Amino acid sequence: MQSEKSEEMIEVARFENPVEAQIAKGMLESAGIECELTGENANQLIQAAFEVQLEVKARDEQAARELLDAAGEKTGKATLGIDGNRQES
Repeated sequence: MQSEKSEEMIEVARFENPVEAQIAKGMLESAGIECELTGENANQLIQAAFEVQLEVKARDEQAARELLDAAGEKTGKATLGIDGNRQES
């Protein structure tokens, strides 16, 4: 049986653009990391006022952060282009 702590969801990144959030989510899911986006629908209403949060289970936090860092997410802000490639700011 899994502990409650392992099921706790932890925010690992925030995105202003819901498309970039979906790209990061897909990257984590491809690596076998369960994740979810919160605030995605609110973001579509007034994009400048809301950010989409990418959350993973606490037990996957370190692996998720390492993957996001490798993709250029060190600040927690999206730097992936629409094609999934790193975009320089």
